[in-house]
Amino acid sequence: MAGKIRQMIDLIIHQRAKNNPMLERVIKTKLMLKGVNPKKFDMESPDDPAILLKLERMMQMFK
Repeated sequence: MAGKIRQMIDLIIHQRAKNNPMLERVIKTKLMLKGVNPKKFDMESPDDPAILLKLERMMQMFK
């Protein structure tokens, strides 16, 4: 299923930033530091199991 990475990135940003533009930039930077560039993925991007695992771990940390 293509686009799952983009959905997870958007969910993380939405849950943590709560429409605060400054927090959105901070979270995007944090994602990049952890090896996931949000600009690189869109709804047509193939799902990479390694990236999905990183995002799942991040979501668990944020809870």
